[in-house]
Amino acid sequence: MLSLNKWRIFFVILVCLSGIYFLYPNFFNKTEVTALPNYLSKKQVNLGLDLQGGSHLLLEVDTKSVLKEKSEYLVDDIRSALRKQKIKYSNLGSKLSGAVVTITNKEKVDLARKSIRENIEKGIQISTEQTKLNLSFSDEYIIDSNIKTVDQSIEVVRKRVDESGTKEPVIQKQGEKRIIVQLPGIKDPERIRSLIGRTAKLNFHLLDPTTVELAQQRGKLPPGTFRVSNADPTAYEKEFLVKKRILLTGDNLVNAAATVDAQSGKYVVAFEFDRKGGKKFAKITTENVYQRLAILLDNKVISAPQIREPITGGQGNISGNFSPETANDLAVLLRAGSLPAPIEVLEERTVGPSLGLDSIEAGKKALIVGFILIILFMIVRYRIFGLIADFAIIFNIILLISLLSLIEATLTMPGIAGIVLTVGMAVDANVLVFERIKEELKSGRSIINSIDLGYKFALKTILDANFTTLIAALLLYNYGSGPIKGFAVTLSIGIITSMFTALILTKLIVTLWVVKLKPNRLFLTKAS
Repeated sequence: MLSLNKWRIFFVILVCLSGIYFLYPNFFNKTEVTALPNYLSKKQVNLGLDLQGGSHLLLEVDTKSVLKEKSEYLVDDIRSALRKQKIKYSNLGSKLSGAVVTITNKEKVDLARKSIRENIEKGIQISTEQTKLNLSFSDEYIIDSNIKTVDQSIEVVRKRVDESGTKEPVIQKQGEKRIIVQLPGIKDPERIRSLIGRTAKLNFHLLDPTTVELAQQRGKLPPGTFRVSNADPTAYEKEFLVKKRILLTGDNLVNAAATVDAQSGKYVVAFEFDRKGGKKFAKITTENVYQRLAILLDNKVISAPQIREPITGGQGNISGNFSPETANDLAVLLRAGSLPAPIEVLEERTVGPSLGLDSIEAGKKALIVGFILIILFMIVRYRIFGLIADFAIIFNIILLISLLSLIEATLTMPGIAGIVLTVGMAVDANVLVFERIKEELKSGRSIINSIDLGYKFALKTILDANFTTLIAALLLYNYGSGPIKGFAVTLSIGIITSMFTALILTKLIVTLWVVKLKPNRLFLTKAS
């Protein structure tokens, strides 16, 4: 039977007031909302690129560099395989998509071929020309490598953009090697561009004790070394001689953060290795005490501290001439990981909001016109019940936008479409309940009994319909991206708010009306 539960009334009022509380900041612009009192929420709905403008970047991944790198690794694999079998060779070198080697002893060509085959990946073809072995990547190997490189690049770019705080960016593949990045609300994309474009390959080497000046006097570099410039052009040491052997890479990092060094008071980047990396780092610092460790980022020395004692905790600091912003950017790069290949920015443009304003106006008109038509239909069709349903729909929109504000979601044109769809679904739930009440009245039941049974019997149908729609929305969110995710978020929240307003809010108002005013009629049907 219908009853007025005080706790239910309190809960409904609390939810409605909370909706108004979180909706309120959306009536102010970004500047005005910061001036609001601290007891008021300052969270707002963010507008997407199609509504407020922003930055649009078209990137291209240099997949050839990955093949070149794999060719160099292939040379190392060939060298290891031949040395293991003690087979003499000459003219070992890499090419764009493979490697070549000449076997000195003609009788050991077959053994060399077999040994190399056991040490290389599948998809690498070996052809023989007398004593010369040509290793080349197959077409399938190249295609698979390119796909993996682009996919990994997209994931790294997404991590970097997310770390920068940009809300719901659009990052998607275009063609075979290109990536589209759309950043809502970012009018000056220089910082984001620098974050996205840097390969961010972090390697740890030992410095050679020979100075660049001494090597120049001798006329040659020490064996196994190469010259590297300093990332800080204002530093005293412009160049370093670095040993080629890579002791440790940034792949073993699990965390990095900008912080202030307690002793110097300068900004540093604190990093932490995983278990495997921590053991390697401890071994390196133990075996090379008092030597200088060169930390290279994209083949430039960002720090070259002296190892004063073994570091066994798997943690360390990268010092340099960092500002708070550059230290934070470096930490973001290290946390997101290095790009598998260099990325080139082919196109960069700032999208103006003029199209967005037109879209907003069109969306507002669609929502207002649809809402007015629904209000008129409900009043004409269901009289007082229609007015109650219209009131619930208004609060449905309030709750929907307030929840979007609470999670600071990004609203796009598909999101506006989700709001319009939510209004229609909310009406549909009310119609199901009201039509069921009509049927119960026609069967001769009392007003209170008809309302009670109407909500009870319609509940299962409404739950089934909304639950299946919610599953579809969750799948869209899981497998979609950008605006599709925005639509899924709006639709999912809209389903929840529609259920609340249709099954709890309207029922409470109808119960209050019936219990307090005791009407003789519902709709145009008189109760028996």
